[in-house]
Amino acid sequence: MHHIDTPLLVLAGAGSGKTRVITHKIAWLIRQCGLSPSHIAALTFTNKAAREMKARVSSLLDKGEGRGLRISTFHTLGLDIIRRERQTLGYREGFSIFDAQDGESLIKELLHRDGEQGDMAKEMLWQISSWKNRTLTPEAVAASGEHPPVARLYSKYNQHLKAYNAVDFDDLIMLPLQLFRHHREALERWQNRIRYLLVDEYQDTNEAQYELVRLLTGVRCALTVVGDDDQSIYTWRGARPENLAQLQQDYPSLEVIKLEQNYRSMGRILKVANQLIDNNPHLFPKRLWSERGYGDPILVVTAADEEDEALKVVSRIIHLQFQQGCKPGECAILYRGNYQSRPFEKALREHRIPYQISGGTSFFAHSEVKDIISYLRLLNNPDDDAAFLRVVNTPRREIGAATLEKLGHYATSRGISLFAAAFELGLKQTLSERAYERLNQFVHWLVDIADRARRGDPVAAVRDLIKETDYLSWLNDSVDAAKTVERKTANIEELIAWIARMAA
Repeated sequence: MHHIDTPLLVLAGAGSGKTRVITHKIAWLIRQCGLSPSHIAALTFTNKAAREMKARVSSLLDKGEGRGLRISTFHTLGLDIIRRERQTLGYREGFSIFDAQDGESLIKELLHRDGEQGDMAKEMLWQISSWKNRTLTPEAVAASGEHPPVARLYSKYNQHLKAYNAVDFDDLIMLPLQLFRHHREALERWQNRIRYLLVDEYQDTNEAQYELVRLLTGVRCALTVVGDDDQSIYTWRGARPENLAQLQQDYPSLEVIKLEQNYRSMGRILKVANQLIDNNPHLFPKRLWSERGYGDPILVVTAADEEDEALKVVSRIIHLQFQQGCKPGECAILYRGNYQSRPFEKALREHRIPYQISGGTSFFAHSEVKDIISYLRLLNNPDDDAAFLRVVNTPRREIGAATLEKLGHYATSRGISLFAAAFELGLKQTLSERAYERLNQFVHWLVDIADRARRGDPVAAVRDLIKETDYLSWLNDSVDAAKTVERKTANIEELIAWIARMAA
């Protein structure tokens, strides 16, 4: 079946080939419909999914046939829109993107400036993120009377981001929405650029993403979305599976097609899955089925504790190895949280079964590693404002939020980076003598470290950086548990060793 005349919703159950729907439709639009790849965009939720989709589309097209095709995450599309429209949005070139830790640090600074504790910074950032995902501006939140203290902080938080020439992750959707709502010509530019839009995992869209899709498709309504309300697992972070039903109201000519054949699992698994799914509140009822046969019985085992559970699972793997010739790479252990991996790792190691952990915390995501990497980023690129803001007070140098706000305003007015602005004599007119001296001392020290790294041993320069900032002592004072300090220190040593290997 080929459908292109009206908006299309494909309800694709687990294992029914929903990604195939997107990729083959892209190839059909290019080859049979004559639509230019540069006018097609496909959106998904993770970089990994986007890479997989790109690879599948490439395998369906001849070399160069898909040139200009856009396949990305929602946030990557948003970032591209902001970069192309930055002047209209009031940002200068090289704006920074704050991650969750950067945002939390900014909120702590703002709270500290107001004489408040920063214990609730993470929760406050979560609330601000929730408002942005619901497309609520600080003004709208203030008018609603919702969480007044956090609402006031929301306004300050956004003001400081703008002063720093920075955006946070949620702004990558929020800012394009504000642009399109208030600048009709910008919206028309992007509607003409994206003439057919395809969206995967639509049940995971939040209010802001739904609105972005609605604005981009406009009156043309050239849209295909694939999703399954029974597979929505991100409601805790704002996903609205009811967006699938909302499509029928916003697109009256919507065609709905169900994919219920599962190509991945045996019948018994699907029977159990259907029994569980029956308990869900359904927007669109469906029944998964398979032609792969009924399959082996499902085994349910009770265990005394986590160690006993891990041992029984590993024993089962060993049994499959000897009885059926099953290889370790053909087995998978699923658990709900990363904290549960340790007993399984221990049992697997004891029985010399090779394994690979998937989805755990990245080494480069640890705060102490990010701190040192941010210093190195700044040494390599002094115009990296996000790195500057992360390290300027890590460890604390008594360079407060007020100083950084004035620095941000000055840098924006001059069209230069925060680092470059810190050297200008004009800045002295906006800061107190003490604040200017502290900032000046910091940037000149960075120049010295960068010079040492270029002229001598880069690894020695990194060690000097850690020593001269007294980072390890600050770490020891900042963390209560001795074991945590030990782990963080070991991570820094591992990072230095990695840098040494890279420099060799």
